Amino acid sequence: MNLLRSYTIAIIAMVLYANQAYTQSAIELMEDTASWENYEPHVGGTLESDLDNVSLYSEESIDLGLWSLEDSLERIPAYDMYCDWDTKNLFEQKEAKDALAEPLSIVLCREACDFVYPANGLITSPFGPRWGRMHYGLDIDLETGDPVWAAFEGMVRISQYHASYGNVVVVRHANGLETLYAHLSQRHVKPGDYLQAGDQIGLGGNTGRSYGAHLHFEVRFMGDAINPALLVDPNQKSLRDWEFVLHKSHFNHSAAVAEFNKDASKARRESKKFHTVKRGETLSAIARKRGTSVSALCKLNKLRETSIIREGQKLRYR
Repeated sequence: MNLLRSYTIAIIAMVLYANQAYTQSAIELMEDTASWENYEPHVGGTLESDLDNVSLYSEESIDLGLWSLEDSLERIPAYDMYCDWDTKNLFEQKEAKDALAEPLSIVLCREACDFVYPANGLITSPFGPRWGRMHYGLDIDLETGDPVWAAFEGMVRISQYHASYGNVVVVRHANGLETLYAHLSQRHVKPGDYLQAGDQIGLGGNTGRSYGAHLHFEVRFMGDAINPALLVDPNQKSLRDWEFVLHKSHFNHSAAVAEFNKDASKARRESKKFHTVKRGETLSAIARKRGTSVSALCKLNKLRETSIIREGQKLRYR
């Protein structure tokens, strides 16, 4: 990563000094976002395919003004790492797995006031597999209208409505991380706004693909998701440490999904309980012993209440 960063800075410096009259803005290097069309909303969950689909956006962007490339390096957090400032796509790059050749030490804060937990509620859904798919953030309980705060100092890159995330804000930080705040009822910031930790970015809500008011909070690096609970202790609502060492393994979520599906299948199998019929036992005697009813036994085993059961026969009772 250090080599990549040095190489990037060197290339940028060559461009700057080779042409002193160079004034093209970093914003101009992007696709013109001032002329977006209004697209029809897409129905679906926040899956990987959703994040790649630009037609999820239905609002026009805000003119950020023009910055030179040199100004972009100075003013945009982690511009030397990303080499762009995209106010349209949530996660355009998704290059963390390839770029992270070795562990990267990331400074999260230098003072206690450099971090603020983004909402006051408890966790209602953790990062990880959910219904056989990956849930890429923490869901924090709140009421519609409750304040939502920026977790770290940084600059707003995205403030838009998204069919799945609802009202969503993405903030880029100087260490290369980005934090995402979704399902807001209101957004109080726009792209280019510079925030301190604890500045209010909007109000919690239930917009987009959401079931009940909550804040969906994500942490990403170069477009790829990291479990926020590795950095933040949701119970204490504080950082686990002021520094975090990022490894390639932190992006291996497919293994987590496979393990989840395996455990879920095993749990379903183990939840089934069987009784081996002994000599002289009846359905009513087995039902009393296993704390169930004859009708329930018959339904599980496709029997009639008058059916004859045999010694050694296995009957499911749960």
